[in-house]
Amino acid sequence: MIALTLAEIAAIVGGQQHDIPDPGLIATGPVVIDSREVRPGTLFAALPGDRVDGHDYAERAIASGAAAVLAARPVGVPAIVVPDVVEALGALARAVVERLGATVVALTGSAGKTSTKDLIAQLLERLGPTVWTPGNFNNEIGLPVTALMATDDTRHLVLEMGARGIGHIRYLAGLTPPRVGLVLNVGTAHIGEFGGREAIAEAKGELVEVLPAADQGGVAVLNADDPLVRAMSARTKARTLLFGEAPDADVRAEQVRLDDFGRPSFTLHTPTGCADVTMRLYGEHHVSNALAAAAVAHELGMPVAEIAAALSGAGQLSRWRMEVTERADGVTIVNDAYNANPESMRAALRALAAMGEAARARGGRTWAVLGQMAELGEESLAEHDAVGRLVVRLNVGKLVAVGGREAAWLQMGAYNEGSWGEESVHVSDAQAAVDLLRSELRPGDVVLLKASRSAGLERVAEALLAVDGEVAG
Repeated sequence: MIALTLAEIAAIVGGQQHDIPDPGLIATGPVVIDSREVRPGTLFAALPGDRVDGHDYAERAIASGAAAVLAARPVGVPAIVVPDVVEALGALARAVVERLGATVVALTGSAGKTSTKDLIAQLLERLGPTVWTPGNFNNEIGLPVTALMATDDTRHLVLEMGARGIGHIRYLAGLTPPRVGLVLNVGTAHIGEFGGREAIAEAKGELVEVLPAADQGGVAVLNADDPLVRAMSARTKARTLLFGEAPDADVRAEQVRLDDFGRPSFTLHTPTGCADVTMRLYGEHHVSNALAAAAVAHELGMPVAEIAAALSGAGQLSRWRMEVTERADGVTIVNDAYNANPESMRAALRALAAMGEAARARGGRTWAVLGQMAELGEESLAEHDAVGRLVVRLNVGKLVAVGGREAAWLQMGAYNEGSWGEESVHVSDAQAAVDLLRSELRPGDVVLLKASRSAGLERVAEALLAVDGEVAG
């Protein structure tokens, strides 16, 4: 965080100082919401939770070196007391971003946000100090915490914005007003909460509506291959930059191809030239993510040759997103277990299928270990059934459906598509999946693990990669 005195922070958030011996003390560290992350100079935000109340850790935070606690009530140690800690975080973030003068890049979409954000961050770091959303800190708490990681020398803020309803993105963008707004796609993630793709498009499009006008530097970066996103150009006063494989896209990919492990290569075209890209990431879906990142980097002045080199060298910064690890015995584990929706599930399965030819050449098989896709509402049965059918259509060798009712629908979809023998199986939980896989895997096999976070399939990946093979509790 940029250096601010406790008195300045109190004035920004409209808070009262309690038990603060020196209002001129400077908070030099970031704002944290976990007392275990406190370091000298930190401001600790005490958030109430369902199981844990941050106020109970205020004394520990001060003992660990926090300058003060941002709290909703006096806590017996130096604190700035406010009516609402989350609103205070937002106010502080807004003030810091205004003082910084850094370029704020905000992105949203139904799928691929985190992977694209990681790519943008790796590109923009080449242009100067860059702060980006860790993991998926993309809500009303995580976004201001991310913005408050910025320091005086930060040139770029890359902020992922999620939405669970109309107005959410407009609120987030008000905390950290972006100059560049990127919309990746409109899919079916959280469709159970929104009620339909049109409502999702309405919510995602709030980002382009809040951008500055073109003559003030505002730029809307839109997916030319998604009609609902392309149509958002009519909702913004900013200049529009299109990316995709469409012929009229400003930043586009041509001659897309995959290697034996499903890693894409393509020729990148921009308004200033073209260059070849060979990615280290797995799955053709990363082409669209890479084009989005390239469009942002182009807009901020990066030459096309440097964009291509950066994309070719980029890795995955966030955990459990197409993490590919080969065991000593030749079994490959693809851990994509952080989250899932129908679009990302299909992309992961196609990546697995692309790995299939190389796996079969080694005498191996492809395994799809899949679990629930949450928050699909009335579409849940149809979407799980469709994914099960896709497993069969892509010629994936084995399906292990893990969990309850939704997993049963996955397995039934595969069965109805023609998977009648031992090609698909339904197991109750992660440990049952581990037990099955430990008894069945052989050298050359490739195993994809994919589900919504609540399914906990990362525990299966950890067990399969662990020496003792046990699932952590």
